[in-house]
Amino acid sequence: MRFRPSEADETEAFETPGPVAFGTLGLSVAMLNTVAELGFLESTPIQTGAIPPALQGEDIIGQAHTGSGKTAAFGIPMLERLDERDGYVQALVLCPTRELAVQVNDEITRLAARHGLKSVAVYGGDPVARQIDALRRGAHIVVATPGRLGDHVQRRSINLDNVRIAVLDEADRMLDMGFAPDVESILRQCPQNRQTLLFSATMPDWVRRLALRHMQDPITVALSTTPEIATGVQQFYVQTTWADKLNTLARILEQPDVLLALIFVETKRTADLLQVQMERRGYPIGIIHGDLTQAERTRAMEQFSANHVKYLIATNVASRGLDIDDISHVINYDVPSTPDEYLHRVGRTARAGRSGIAITLITPSEILKLRDVERHAHTQIEALGIDAFPLPDDRATA
Repeated sequence: MRFRPSEADETEAFETPGPVAFGTLGLSVAMLNTVAELGFLESTPIQTGAIPPALQGEDIIGQAHTGSGKTAAFGIPMLERLDERDGYVQALVLCPTRELAVQVNDEITRLAARHGLKSVAVYGGDPVARQIDALRRGAHIVVATPGRLGDHVQRRSINLDNVRIAVLDEADRMLDMGFAPDVESILRQCPQNRQTLLFSATMPDWVRRLALRHMQDPITVALSTTPEIATGVQQFYVQTTWADKLNTLARILEQPDVLLALIFVETKRTADLLQVQMERRGYPIGIIHGDLTQAERTRAMEQFSANHVKYLIATNVASRGLDIDDISHVINYDVPSTPDEYLHRVGRTARAGRSGIAITLITPSEILKLRDVERHAHTQIEALGIDAFPLPDDRATA
């Protein structure tokens, strides 16, 4: 749906078109050639709804979930509207996590191939001196986490006076992670006549207030007001015991259709312990959680996305921004604490039109948690027995 918030209750909203050819969206020849080389044949619904008004300079509120193509939805019109001759730090993209900042910066850099615009990522956990050097060499676009950006502003290594476009990516997650004051402060330091593009999976009160205070008559492009699970996801649960949970996980990972598996746990301690246990069994496995250094987290991400390791253990917070299209399986080693967390985890697979499998390991006492997820997401999760995961022939006959 696409509408202006002030009109939403008074006029009939109209359906956002589905995928269309990029050539119909009013893009430059340079950008059309770039998206074609990147393999983008058609726009996603959020891109179809957001790109044309954003190209016209409209403020946009995009309500869409991870995996919907929102980075290109703001990145393409942003790049089309900037001019390298207009100086540095013309655009700002705020992200809740360092992983998301890195991925957004990488995608914008690919989209900017023919535009002569340079993007730099700044985030916590990375040496400030290295970032200052990169900024001094010139950045038309800065992709940043709010805390580190505020640090650079205080150091005067970034000047926001020339910002023409400000993007808030995953605004609801920035609220969840305590960045609301930083975001508000940053926006107040940007020119008032800028364009603002806000993207959020949900619309908590702070996000709505933010739009009222810092946006000018924004257009809302809403794909869904309730969380949805991609149609390509097959959902299962396997009932096990605490004592046998590790063996059950190993059985699942032995299956030939497991290409890349993302394994979710609730705590950093569980993540560390599970990594040790799985490595003792001979599984090449990575890990990502908040106590690791940025270099360690980046290395784990790179090894996983490049298929150097097939399995990655992640906690909820550390997984924000994981954007890897080829994940075949999401395995909830621990049952998510909330239905929203389940939806977030499952959204890591069946991306970009692919199929995927989500498997949750539960103990008998946790079945009610799973029923809450089903009710909240309007979905059904099918039971599987351990026999659905046969042992390889060499182990079955051993």
